[in-house]
Amino acid sequence: MSNNLLTGKKGIIFGALNEMSIAWKVAERAVEEGATITLSNTPLAVRMGTTNELAQKLNATLIPADATSVEDLTEVFRQSTEVLGGKIDFVLHSIGMSPNVRKKRTYDDLDYDMLTSTLDISAISFHKMLQTAKKLDAINQYGSVVALTYMAAQRTMFGYNDMADAKAMLESIARSFGYIYGREKDVRINTISQSPTMTTAGSGVKGFDSLVDFAERMSPLGNASADDCANYCITLFSDLTRKVTMQNLYHDGGFSSMGMSYRAMEQYLKGFDFKDENGKIIYG
Repeated sequence: MSNNLLTGKKGIIFGALNEMSIAWKVAERAVEEGATITLSNTPLAVRMGTTNELAQKLNATLIPADATSVEDLTEVFRQSTEVLGGKIDFVLHSIGMSPNVRKKRTYDDLDYDMLTSTLDISAISFHKMLQTAKKLDAINQYGSVVALTYMAAQRTMFGYNDMADAKAMLESIARSFGYIYGREKDVRINTISQSPTMTTAGSGVKGFDSLVDFAERMSPLGNASADDCANYCITLFSDLTRKVTMQNLYHDGGFSSMGMSYRAMEQYLKGFDFKDENGKIIYG
């Protein structure tokens, strides 16, 4: 159901890969709320995913781009302002990938070249995006930029690996750039710390199914779905949140405020430490 919260607004959605993607859901909701948008993802993701289908469905221009390339990002903002007929009102950064996670390298045995890639793709791309937009003066006054993050930036989560470092950097960039962009251009920048969500990227994290189940048992409202996250993003893109900036906003059904729930304790009591074939406790 539309509330026309984004009528007349123009936006760019980075990172929609397929129907499992939060960015995909955000794109659909933004258009439903009256916005016109462009979509962007890497050329490889465009070939491997189904973003073209989304673009056709939403009548949105798809601009393939490497978010780690300032040159490519410049073209995304240039083309978007041209296609949409003016400056941008909102941007979603939904980009994250860890080669170490994909290669199953544990945190105490990282490949440092891969770590550099993780940080560049998952966090520094956000800074490049913001810096490029600011230099081009591509975002309207009171525009809104949102990046998706996860609570592993604050707390150690088994299996999340070097993505936790990337998310911590991402949130720091939102605060540091949020001050400058807010003071100079009235542009607001926030991060949403979402429940563990079964996206293509998330499913690559070791033990992710168990993490999703644990969070569901811990959270008084249960996990927030991708659709729930899309709704929250829409409120941050709208004029209703003009004074919200530099915040890391938890959208996790209350998980971040919990210590232990009855449901989680009940499940815990069914089994204790996992041990390997030699009887040694497995910590991760």
